[in-house]
Amino acid sequence: MEFFNSAKNTTFVRPANFIISGFVGIPNIRYYFVFLCFIYIFSVVGNTAVMLIIIFDHTLRSPKYIAVFNLAFTDLLSNSALVPKVLDISLFNHHYISYNNCLTFMFFCFTLISMQAFNLVVLSFDRIMAIMYPLHYQMRVSHKIILSLITFFWLLAIALTGTAVVGLLTRLSFCKSVVIQSYFCDHGPMYRPGCNDVTHNRAIAGLAPILILGFPLAFIVGSYCCIGYSLSKISTFRERVKAFKTCTGHLSLVAIYFLPITFVYIFGNVIHPNARIISLSITTVLPPMLNPIIYVLQTQEIKESVKLLQTRCSPVHVNVITF
Repeated sequence: MEFFNSAKNTTFVRPANFIISGFVGIPNIRYYFVFLCFIYIFSVVGNTAVMLIIIFDHTLRSPKYIAVFNLAFTDLLSNSALVPKVLDISLFNHHYISYNNCLTFMFFCFTLISMQAFNLVVLSFDRIMAIMYPLHYQMRVSHKIILSLITFFWLLAIALTGTAVVGLLTRLSFCKSVVIQSYFCDHGPMYRPGCNDVTHNRAIAGLAPILILGFPLAFIVGSYCCIGYSLSKISTFRERVKAFKTCTGHLSLVAIYFLPITFVYIFGNVIHPNARIISLSITTVLPPMLNPIIYVLQTQEIKESVKLLQTRCSPVHVNVITF
């Protein structure tokens, strides 16, 4: 044990393990775990397929598809970091997790969830440049600019979760309880049992959703206001619809990611804790599964690439001449 100076000379306790409560007292919860397995498998297959299509199709090497590739990569890592551990905790009763592993688990989950929102900002930037400046799009949206944006957001996500969220937890003493009332090493259920001052943790708990969700959503809404203004200047209705169709895939991703998680954060305190846990877990794991479906179905370039790959991989029919 270590000691730190405080008004009460409190003993600093850093536990060897935490206990993740998981899904407690929910009937037929095993069916939900089967559902999570299905989501995870579909997410891995779908996002891997999107990444491979972009890698092997040289026509999809534009800046936009660098952002799409990064989104698929982030989604793949996000569900891989979360779902297997949740299933291990719940199905095999491995509720104990070491102190360092818990903080590492939180770091990866929060970093990747943050990057999902930041990826949507990069794609929103691509759409606003394509609609507002179609003649100068190639010059304004280069590979260098997109890679710089993606690198900046990765560093921002790492700094927010590593320094602010996870870093502040290391100063807490856990002398009251080591039970985390959640399905993973969540920030709120971890800092609340802290024995010493949790003011900074409470502040970052309120600030992080604004930085991770609020600012990206505000930028996206503002960008679509600009896009709407630009579309209103197009003379024919047919051309307006054609231009807007290029945004439908991105808008679908935004709705799938932001609407459910915003609903949970707004009404999370008034619903049953178990309902909140299940709702939060669904809103976390569903977008990575649905994103590749949306891009394959709503993006013309990827649909054409899939058809071309199917044609290349189909068996060649050889006519056999008999004598």
